[in-house]
Amino acid sequence: MQCPTLALKRSYVVYLGGHSHGSQRTSEMDLNRITDSHHDLLGSCLGSKEKAQESIFYSYTHHINGFAANLEDEEAAELSKRPGVVSIFLNQKHKLQTTRSWEFLGLERNGEIPADSIWVKARLVFGLNQKVSMTKEWDRFHQSGKVTVSPMMTLSATGFSLFTCSQPQLHKKRYMQNFLMKLIGARYFNRGVEAKLGSPLNSSYQTVRDTNGHGTHTLSTAGGRFVGGANLLGSGYGTAKGGSPSARVASYKSCWPDCNDADVLAAIDAAIHDGVDILSLSIAFVSRDYFLDSIAIGSLHAVQNGIVVVCAGGNSGPTPGSVTNSAPWIITVAASTIDREFPSNVMLGNNKQFKGLSFKTNSLTAEKFYPLVYSVDARAANASARDAQLCSVGSLDPKKVKGKIVYCLVDPSGLNALNVEKSWVVAQAGGIGMILANHLTTATLIPQAHFVPTSRVSAADGLAILLYIHTTKYPVAYISGATEVGTVTAPIMASFSSQGPNTITPEILKPDITAPGVQIIAAYTEARGLHFSNQIIVVFSSTSYLVLQCHALMFLEL
Repeated sequence: MQCPTLALKRSYVVYLGGHSHGSQRTSEMDLNRITDSHHDLLGSCLGSKEKAQESIFYSYTHHINGFAANLEDEEAAELSKRPGVVSIFLNQKHKLQTTRSWEFLGLERNGEIPADSIWVKARLVFGLNQKVSMTKEWDRFHQSGKVTVSPMMTLSATGFSLFTCSQPQLHKKRYMQNFLMKLIGARYFNRGVEAKLGSPLNSSYQTVRDTNGHGTHTLSTAGGRFVGGANLLGSGYGTAKGGSPSARVASYKSCWPDCNDADVLAAIDAAIHDGVDILSLSIAFVSRDYFLDSIAIGSLHAVQNGIVVVCAGGNSGPTPGSVTNSAPWIITVAASTIDREFPSNVMLGNNKQFKGLSFKTNSLTAEKFYPLVYSVDARAANASARDAQLCSVGSLDPKKVKGKIVYCLVDPSGLNALNVEKSWVVAQAGGIGMILANHLTTATLIPQAHFVPTSRVSAADGLAILLYIHTTKYPVAYISGATEVGTVTAPIMASFSSQGPNTITPEILKPDITAPGVQIIAAYTEARGLHFSNQIIVVFSSTSYLVLQCHALMFLEL
């Protein structure tokens, strides 16, 4: 019986279970035979093997048995009835979830590595399925010594894409040798996104380079080397390092920046074949039946081959039941805080002090009071009161702002980049500082780097400061920042960390474990850097939640 035909085609993943060869290495002839069987199966539905070959854009041949193909809905429904087909699901796109923390976890003491630290004996190969930078973004990917990898780790010229370096200094033989001892290989997977878009991809999709920054951040947290003097614009100064500094790392880029099921499954299949020890995925899909979930399917085969799979629980808290990656064979990690913070306090002219957050370099240059103005009172002639209240672009009058600290409200959208933009607006208008007040009592305070010295304060403290402005003839203030350790209670669950219960299998508790995931300093990609609006350095992804699972990785092998 042939499948019915209609005009509209969508990309699907067809899962057929495992391969009969198990974990044994197979020849190229065997792999071709598997691909041919996929063509035969689909061809029996489409009417010809040639049509099947045109339709299939991935054949999973190593450990996961299946393929990804462009199909009409009716064709997919008919194919699902065929013997041996475990499941069929749409190739959907999903989102990425990214110094002091190691001492907080007891892996080092007073900047020294004790003899009983698991760093002394850790020797792993991490496979990170996300976006990772392939050039000298940081010294964290620089390592000397002899390469020692897992006995299973076989890297062939066809298995990995080796690197080309755009910076002239990277062509130095010694540096490149050390670089490749840490970051031992990389691949990218883009056929799923191409099928989803329905058109050929341009050159920006033909690279292993990280243009987003998320993968570089998480990779350096998992396996970055020791880098002295690391800091974020002066804050959190110290020696940065990953959870397993001696580990070798491999990258499997499958997000552009969204992550498609077909690409993720292909990346996991390749990582299993390459013999990684631990597989880390910083991707959160919508919870669904395990046989309709590419991460659940791929990780099942990874675990069957002795690979530990660690995934983020999600970034959608505090909603109950929002946890993702909840399959029982996955180690699902939640986010919690560490005992370090970046206070940026506001001192008013009436000697009242309010605690905010920002970064150390955001202290004003002289310990003296500066004029303080409410942004609405400094609005431009053509600006609305609401735009001025939010310090939107073009809403402030430079004549009323110059030389002053400006009081603004955070953006109601919750986008941190827009809050950074407000400091740029203040700076462009001649302001020398900003107080950024939350408008919701439940909102979490998040430190950021800004264009001018800034203090992010709570909604309640913001109202108190605003009352001072309205009741004082000449309101003044001063902003002072610092880095403090051991002054706050930790760990505390992050408000954004996705919560249980497990909606797929409620009898299995998820998440499994929590680890530091708030205000984590790590590497960034020079393809993007710390720039905002093509102006100056302002933003660092220091609160990326999904770096947290990397903190848990080194405990799993040892």
